[in-house]
Amino acid sequence: MELIRIKGVDKQYNNGVTAIYDLNLKVKKGDFIFVIGASGSGKSTLIKLLYREEKPTKGQIIVGGIDVAKLKNNKVYKLRRKLGIVFQDFKLLPKLNVFENVAFALEMYGNPMSEVRNKTLKALELVGLKNKAKQYPDKLSGGEQQRVAIARAIVNGPKLLLCDEPTGNLDPDTSYEILKVLEVINNLGTTVIMATHDREMVNKFKKRVIVLDNGKLVKDYEKGSYVDAEDV
Repeated sequence: MELIRIKGVDKQYNNGVTAIYDLNLKVKKGDFIFVIGASGSGKSTLIKLLYREEKPTKGQIIVGGIDVAKLKNNKVYKLRRKLGIVFQDFKLLPKLNVFENVAFALEMYGNPMSEVRNKTLKALELVGLKNKAKQYPDKLSGGEQQRVAIARAIVNGPKLLLCDEPTGNLDPDTSYEILKVLEVINNLGTTVIMATHDREMVNKFKKRVIVLDNGKLVKDYEKGSYVDAEDV
């Protein structure tokens, strides 16, 4: 079943740079996709288009039945509620502990406290951090901080998880742990799209690989690797 359809999308910034050019892409529910390519190839722009941080200059983006390009600014929250987002730099709130950082995402939407507690503990258990619930971010390793960020992104049970270079600041062993967590989340039914430079992880996990080059989709492998990409 289709979750995302991108049809004839261009994205040109105000400085005249075209970051995405004539992009056509279909994503099925349950896919795990690595988006790879050199710096400036359009990876982060694609992620931003999907969560409506940016709007396409041309074309159509449908995410979970929502026409993203036509979404008014005051309705963007309707899209964001359907997805989770994980960034390279964690974006944790330093004065809140682990539990509070994850629960915050639910409290914003006015969920009952009993539901907030149950969902937060479940998300922390899924990423292996239930025992660190009362710790503060500055007491955690980089990998633990990223797992908190993942828990926060999935706490509301999103159908889609978008990850923009989530292992960019992590060592290979920690990156592997993060990918295993993402794989578990994917196996539970969440679609995962991850923009990355992490050659080793792409090669190890053998997921669907999309290769961007100067804003164009040049390869789409069902189970690809960086070696395949280098054949472009």
